[in-house]
Amino acid sequence: MGCVSSKQAVSVTPALDHSVLSGSGRARVGMDQHPSFKKNGDHHHHQVVVSCRGSELGESGRAPSSNGESLSFRLRSLHKYIEGEQVAAGWPAWLSAVAGEAIHGWVPLKADAFEKLEKIGQGTYSSVFRARETETGRIVALKKVRFDNFEPESVRFMAREILILRRLDHPNIMKLDGLITSRLSCSIYLVFEYMEHDITGLLSCPDVRFSEAQIKCYMKQLISGLDHCHSKGVMHRDIKGSNLLVNNDGILKVGDFGLANFCTYGHRQPLTSRVVTLWYRPPELLLGSTDYGASVDLWSVGCVFAELLLGKPILQGRTEVEQLHKIFKLCGSPPDEYWKKSKLPHATLFKPQQPYDSCLRETLKDLPKTAVNLIKTLLSVEPYKRGTASSALASEYFSTKPYPCDPSNLPKYPPSKEIDAKNREEARRKKIGGRGRGTETRKCTRKLCGISKLAAEVSLSHEHTCTHTPRQVFVEADSH
Repeated sequence: MGCVSSKQAVSVTPALDHSVLSGSGRARVGMDQHPSFKKNGDHHHHQVVVSCRGSELGESGRAPSSNGESLSFRLRSLHKYIEGEQVAAGWPAWLSAVAGEAIHGWVPLKADAFEKLEKIGQGTYSSVFRARETETGRIVALKKVRFDNFEPESVRFMAREILILRRLDHPNIMKLDGLITSRLSCSIYLVFEYMEHDITGLLSCPDVRFSEAQIKCYMKQLISGLDHCHSKGVMHRDIKGSNLLVNNDGILKVGDFGLANFCTYGHRQPLTSRVVTLWYRPPELLLGSTDYGASVDLWSVGCVFAELLLGKPILQGRTEVEQLHKIFKLCGSPPDEYWKKSKLPHATLFKPQQPYDSCLRETLKDLPKTAVNLIKTLLSVEPYKRGTASSALASEYFSTKPYPCDPSNLPKYPPSKEIDAKNREEARRKKIGGRGRGTETRKCTRKLCGISKLAAEVSLSHEHTCTHTPRQVFVEADSH
């Protein structure tokens, strides 16, 4: 995998183990192979063996050695050496010092290699823009990540997304093409291929109606992408329609890994339960669980699946309490044994006085039986009953007629994203409120057609403020 640049190409060394960030945010480097330089045309790259596995480093996080002081000195020297190489390649020193693993083997792309067009997405910690690569004319998506480069924890959080994206390689996962930054910059842009639509945007279009074969096609691609994530030890933690991108060839890709983390049960450090957008958040997170795994994504998949079939979200709570109540009313409440064993922080607070029976089958009685069976499995209140992404792919739903259609046979749509749906709704409200339509059109035209050079913004931007979406999500300060 390499970083695309018009001036130089640097290959990523396969010896890097992109497991997790260590507590210090630096790579833990095994000393059995010191950096060795190899010629690759006119460019050099170094090879480093990195290990982040507790079994190799011991519970203390240190490599077993009879000469600890000597090893510690050699590790520090090696870290400094690697940081120096990364700074020489054009990376900011603050980024290399804290997140050297994430940028290992890459060089930053130049800001003036792109022209930024319009904003196409807005998240809690990022904004996404459509842009044009000036040399090739290729249209790309630039994700501007908000963080404070003076706060190492903020940088580590941003770097984790990059690490995870570099670990993943699947046709249904958004691929990271490169990074834009500079030594003077307080900003980082992640470069992705441009995708014309997202599922939320398509569902909001009055003229769009998905066929059953089309829904099967989208669901198969979504679950295939997630299966790859989970096989690599990654949980997404924010599966929803606006993060499922679709291009004009009908290919669906899972995007926005800003809240993703590495998943293994029994974390030494607790995870936050304040992830996953509210309507797609599983009950164990609403009950405060801090030790969970990939099954949280499967619940979200079940919510998206039902939304595709019904044309609207299936669980629309306004608060966490209301969301949990809606879940129990639809899917049934857990048995007494679950409440006793789980020891969830909010269990005594939210346990219903009277148990609920599931009415999911009755609610979805007009849908195909195989679809209802899969939704019922994915929306199991007890996480272990949701199965896995692999078992979902093997379900009867995908092997019965109508079969999933080929992506190339899907209809072609005008570009439609969640932000377009919000703009349409805002325009509708303003029209009802008696606002002049001509003024609104002029504002929209100015916003969409303005083209600005990215270079100036990357060099001068000092934005560290964090804006929040209505359905806010929070991030743990763990070091996974």
